[in-house]
Amino acid sequence: MPSALNITAATAEPALLDLPWHLPLENWPKENIAALPKGLSRHTVRFAHLSDHVVAIKETLFDLAKREYEMLRKLQKLDIPCVEPFAIINDREDADGNPLPAVLVTRHLKFSLPYRAMWSQGLREQTANRLVDALALLLVRLHLSGFFWGDVSLSNTLFRRDAGQFAAYLVDAETGHLYDTKLSNGQRENDLEIGRVNIAGELLDLLASGKATDIDAGAVSQRIVDKYHELWKELTDVETFDESERWKISKRVKRLNELGFDIQELGMIKDQDMHTVRIQPKVVDAGHHARRLLLLTGLDVEENQARRLLNDIDQYGLTHSHLGKDEEVLAHQWLSEVFEPVVGAIPREFRGKLEPAEIFHEVLEHRWYLSEEQGNDIEMIDAVRSYVSNVLAGRRDESALLSGHLTTESISLPSSVPTGLIVVEDDDETGDWRDKV
Repeated sequence: MPSALNITAATAEPALLDLPWHLPLENWPKENIAALPKGLSRHTVRFAHLSDHVVAIKETLFDLAKREYEMLRKLQKLDIPCVEPFAIINDREDADGNPLPAVLVTRHLKFSLPYRAMWSQGLREQTANRLVDALALLLVRLHLSGFFWGDVSLSNTLFRRDAGQFAAYLVDAETGHLYDTKLSNGQRENDLEIGRVNIAGELLDLLASGKATDIDAGAVSQRIVDKYHELWKELTDVETFDESERWKISKRVKRLNELGFDIQELGMIKDQDMHTVRIQPKVVDAGHHARRLLLLTGLDVEENQARRLLNDIDQYGLTHSHLGKDEEVLAHQWLSEVFEPVVGAIPREFRGKLEPAEIFHEVLEHRWYLSEEQGNDIEMIDAVRSYVSNVLAGRRDESALLSGHLTTESISLPSSVPTGLIVVEDDDETGDWRDKV
């Protein structure tokens, strides 16, 4: 390894020095590579083991790596769902002293998969629509923050489970620009059109390569446009109603909270005729339920997961009225008497299959189905045992998907664009994933 190697890292990580930076990424030995599924990329991208976690490494020009690193850090400060920037490596040289490209290192987002992989080999239409909706919501959040993506696509997005739905994360910010003022309508529509065209093209490529069937590429990409406009309207439109219909204010706030957005303030203007009121919310970043749960319990989870856990806390409070109305006391008791025992009852060898919050959500779902089937309430411990043996034991490990359990498929692309796909089916009734490798 050349002594001139230049490393800029967000945190001190000595293990970075142990990776073979003197080799092009394409030539890295297998012992360094983590066999995780990737989307398409114009750059060479590899996943690598680093201490006790996995990082994504992208070869690019130094100026581009530096710009993207800084952009991702800014997006993180704005609470935008994106990958975590980890380091920039510059001044690389091979054994003969020849220069090698700089690299951008990001931390792999655990329990996530590329959108493209999810569409391969027969994803159901209902599931595909949920993925599209998650991407549309991500784009709205970016635009509300003043971020122009410039390269909206399936390949530049990761998804994670979120209580049966999906949460979308930005992966590639290379072409993005963050403005101090909000985006103009022209900028937003331009970004949206880029996304529509890119997504339609990616789906047509999947169809042409035989990796997907029964997908209406035009309809799916148009759904992103339609869903985006629907969300944007809900979040930014001025609403006019009669003065006697003040309940509509609460209804509007509730709809926004259900989308995961907080309200900074409400601008209300009474018309001169004194009979109608106009309301326009000032929306701040998403995460209303996630932040509330974090304050109450210390659990840092996805938005829909947080909503489900908060609902369970509320139900717990109904049967434990002796604890009083103090939310913090109630939440602490629920955490120690309900959540932690359920998660602790999962056998150690199965704990990497799903995140704890997702496991808890699925146990609640499983318990509900069992109770409905048997016509009476099922004890939580019995539901956990049934869930472990009948559901969780059959899942693959989502926290890793590492070599030895995963093979990759290649699609027709230039040799400079390495890809790996894992094919997943989603059962819309049970929320189960079945791998086809």
